[in-house]
Parts: sequence; structure tokens; C-alpha cells
Amino acid sequence: MRSASVLLAAAALVGQAVAAPPSYITRRIAAVDASSADNSCNVTNQPIAPSQDPWYTAPYEFEKEAPGTILRVRPAPGNLSSIAGNCSAAYNILYRTTGSLYNPTWAVTTLFVPQNVSGNGTGSLLSYQIPYDAVWVDASPSYALYGGVDTDIGISLGKGWFVNVPDFEGNNASFTAGVLSGHATLDSVRAVLNGADRFGLPADTNYAMWGYSGGALASEWAAELQVQYAPELNFSGAALGGLTPNVTSVLFTIYDGVEAGLAPPAILGLTNQFPDVYDYVVSQLKTTGDYNATSFLATLNYTLNDNIGKFALKNMSMYFDGGLDTLLKPLTQKVINSDGLMGYHGVPQMPLFVYKAVADEVSPINDTDALVERFCGVGVNINYQRNSVGGHAAEGTNGNAAATAWLDSIFDGTFASSANATGCFVSNVAVNVTDSQF
Repeated sequence: MRSASVLLAAAALVGQAVAAPPSYITRRIAAVDASSADNSCNVTNQPIAPSQDPWYTAPYEFEKEAPGTILRVRPAPGNLSSIAGNCSAAYNILYRTTGSLYNPTWAVTTLFVPQNVSGNGTGSLLSYQIPYDAVWVDASPSYALYGGVDTDIGISLGKGWFVNVPDFEGNNASFTAGVLSGHATLDSVRAVLNGADRFGLPADTNYAMWGYSGGALASEWAAELQVQYAPELNFSGAALGGLTPNVTSVLFTIYDGVEAGLAPPAILGLTNQFPDVYDYVVSQLKTTGDYNATSFLATLNYTLNDNIGKFALKNMSMYFDGGLDTLLKPLTQKVINSDGLMGYHGVPQMPLFVYKAVADEVSPINDTDALVERFCGVGVNINYQRNSVGGHAAEGTNGNAAATAWLDSIFDGTFASSANATGCFVSNVAVNVTDSQF
């Protein structure tokens, strides 16, 4: 979930001048919109959109395989490794995972191999969850990365880290479906480790997660679910920025503002894991007027930026016959409670670095405060930084250096001997890198 690009689109709609977005957002926009990018430089073996590429299908009886089993693998088509920089190879891996209803399903991850592997006989694997925030499968990172690879990936590769980038929304682009996102993230790491010999991972490889906003959603759910879903995995840590612990709270924060474009894909993405609930929600959309089902459902073929331009400043309650109360009925509330509330599926067994802007305009800071307090109460090691500067998008840049330094300590072994290696630490900081208030 990101808002700086939302602000730009909203400004265009209302004729206001808004400063350029923080570099964190700039690094994302091209990647999310790669479905329309010119890939003509790939003269052979060009990437094909997932909805059109037959490679994006699971083999017969894949359901019988264990979660994390590699079902298909290929060198990433085109020039993805050269786009990333510091990269010797890139692979697409299609693997078995588990949906929000604990049904067998599949997803795809992209693995970047560094030119020079760090360590002496040991390795580092960063699972980097990109917030693609769409309910359209063609916005998935395995394809969207051709439009631009985040600089964090290239920098991590330059450190000798392997970088895993999963399409954690799965094959149906279930944006905000927490359980699926967590499962798909965990199983992407399982798949990479299962193919360690093929991909050149050292036998002794440490692994950690990093995600901001929608990427933090997947990372946090993975951290919660690991203890019961993937107990054999031993993560060294997870960096979580701009957390969105409560999807209902987010909806009522953004529903008629500049970030309103996040709502349609979130509503459909969460419920498409529950077909009866999805059908119910769609049945409640108005069929006439400016706020109608056709315009709402167009999000099924939109990137994040498309959603921004179409829905910014529009009142989401106007699309439903019963207003937003439609989404609070027992049928829908059950889904939200099971798949949209962090903190109730397990206790993270790894150290966490959490960072968030106090003035976050997408997800209220109180929700993250409460989540941290809940985990601290049961002994989770957490370093939580609350930034008094900026908002949701700005914190993606403002908090980047601290998250990077924390991950460096995780992988170089210095974290274990640091003062923050055990316990719960909450600090208020004032970090201003972007000079942006958003």
C-alpha cells in the first residue's frame, strides 16, 4: 500500500501542485506499470504477461506435492539480470503453496543470484516482498520487474546476498489476503532452499525478510504463520515498514481520500480467496449511476497507478447499495477477522525491526502500536521506531537506512551481540530524508 503516487494522481485531478514523490515510490511506479512497458530491448525470449504465458500454470496433480515444492523453474526470460545489476542470473520458480482456506494452490517467485556470494562457506538470502497492491495478475513482480528493479534489490545483490521476490498475492492476485500472502512468502523461501544446489546457495545460508506497506503485510503474516505452517524454517529476522495491521481500519481511513484507489483491489483481492463472499460483495455493487459495478470491477485489469487515477477522491461507500456497512455484515466480517487482522495467527519466532510514520495516513499508528505491544507481551524481540516526520510514503525512504543497517547486522552476525538482541525497544525518532510531509 503506497500513497505518494496516489497524491500525484489526485493532484492532477484537482489541479493542485504536489512535490515529486519520495524516491521509494519512484522506484516502484515503473515496476508496477510494466504491463505497458516497452521491452523491445529483449530481442529474444521476451517476457510474456502471466495471463498470457502458458508457463504460469501448475502441472497435473500438483496438489499432491508438499508446500514449497518446486513445480517449474526457468531462467527468467529477457534481460532481467542485467536490469537488476550486480546479478549473475535470475530464475522464475513456480511452487506449491496454500491458500487462505488452506487449499492447495501455487505461486511464482523470482530469485536473483549475486555476482559474488558473500561469506566464507555461508550465504545470505533476503526475501524481499514488493508492494504491488493490485488485483491483476499481470501486475505481479515476476513480470512487472521488467519495467524497473527496485534499487534495494541491486544494492542487496552487491552485498553478495541472494534476493527472493515472490508474487505473494498468488495466481489470483489476492491483494490483502493475509493468510495466502504469508503462506506464499514462506513457501517461496522453502522453494529457493529446496533448489539450493541448482541456484548455487551455500549449504549454510541465513535468511531474512523485508517489506514495506503491502510488502510488510506479506512479511508480517509470514512471520506470524511460520511457527505453525513452516516450523522447519529458522529466519534470522524480518524488517517491517509501514505496517497495515487492520484492513478495516485502513478502509475507513482512505475510503474517500486521495488513497481511495487502494480500496477496490483490496476488497476484491481479500474476498477472492472466499468465492461465496466475493460473489456477495459483487452482488451488492450498484448497477446504475456514476458509482456502478462496471467502473468498480475495472480494477480487475488495473495496476496500482490505474487505480489511483480512476478512484482517487471518490467515496467508496457510493459503490454499494448498503454503503460500507455492506462490508461489515457477518459473512464479510468473518473473512476480515480471519484474513485481515494481524496478531492472531501465531507469535513470530524471529527478531523484528518495525518502522512507521506517526502521521501515517493509510494505516493509523495506533494499530501498529497495539500490534507491537501484543507481541512484546509474549516475548518477541522487537525494535520499533516511530518517526515523527512524514507520512506513509515518505517513511518508505526515511526508514530505509535504519532497516538496511538492521538487516546488515542480521546477516553479518553483529546483531546477536548487540544491545537490542533481546527484548522490546520502542523509540520515537525524527528522520527526515525526503522533506516530504506525505
